[in-house]
Amino acid sequence: MAAPEVVLGVTGGIAAYKAADLCSRMVQAGCAVSVVLTRSARQFIGPATFAALTNRPVHTHVFDTGEFPQGPHIGLARRADVLVVAPATAATLARCAQGLADDLLTTLYLAFPGPVLMAPAMNCEMWANPAVQRNVNQLRADGVGIVDPAEGWLSCGTIGAGRMAEPGVIWDRVQETLRTPRRDRPRPSSPA
Repeated sequence: MAAPEVVLGVTGGIAAYKAADLCSRMVQAGCAVSVVLTRSARQFIGPATFAALTNRPVHTHVFDTGEFPQGPHIGLARRADVLVVAPATAATLARCAQGLADDLLTTLYLAFPGPVLMAPAMNCEMWANPAVQRNVNQLRADGVGIVDPAEGWLSCGTIGAGRMAEPGVIWDRVQETLRTPRRDRPRPSSPA
């Protein structure tokens, strides 16, 4: 049986360092992991970390066609069994909820028909903001699995909800998703 293919999207937040732990857990469990780093994620953690953990190139740009001549958003979408975004910033949640494709991760999200898990991470006031909650509710309605943030100490010096779920919790959800028969996200039917 082939190794499960996971795409791990990492966005720009202080919790990005936890994504390396999550990536390592997935690789050690036998998953083949491809990592997509957003521009802001690269301000917190570098591609070399994930390349070493996965023994694969790290994807950062929509127009990097080396490994995937039709574009990485198409190649990765066709190869993956699950798309995991951890951490998922408020900006990424909003882009995905609105269907905006302005970087590799959001373009990949729109091209990927399979199961998606997102682990939000942000300041507690941001997490509680009605706009963020509206976007999270839209993503849930679109079939995205949300791994809710935990309460705890946040990098802004406050205590509250917004801390990214621990890598072990996210990995449990990934395993659960991989064990479930694949159900693609609902898509509108094509006009006849």
